[in-house]
Amino acid sequence: MNKVILMGRLTRDAEIRYSQGETSTAVARFSLAVDRRYNKNAEEQTADFINCVAFGRTAEFMERFGRKGTKFVAEGRIQTGSYTNKDGQRVYTTDVVVESVEFAESKSAASGNDGGFTPADRPSPSQAAGDGFMNIPDGIDEELPFN
Repeated sequence: MNKVILMGRLTRDAEIRYSQGETSTAVARFSLAVDRRYNKNAEEQTADFINCVAFGRTAEFMERFGRKGTKFVAEGRIQTGSYTNKDGQRVYTTDVVVESVEFAESKSAASGNDGGFTPADRPSPSQAAGDGFMNIPDGIDEELPFN
């Protein structure tokens, strides 16, 4: 089985081209910076830069939303290949052929703000009864929709 799931940030805007022929197909090339789990030196976090390619609707999605720094989850397969460069040397390639991609964080998380969301106030521990449960005021159960 050949299946890859990656989560990382785009290192640059996705590069989009369209194939030639009767039916042109979108082809997106991009690179994801994927953090490594462990660092031997415990100094700075290291990442792998993984080359990806997507076709069709997935490529069109990347054309629309694939901007540098955006965090994505990509699912696909590894594909290897080779070609001869202009100097006559054999060059080997490894790409992830992305079959599906989705955002890994919200727009507000990416920009560093909370999007206007303010969490509801939680009762302080002083409001809890001695048994660890909070006292509910009388008459509140009449307001609940499921009673």
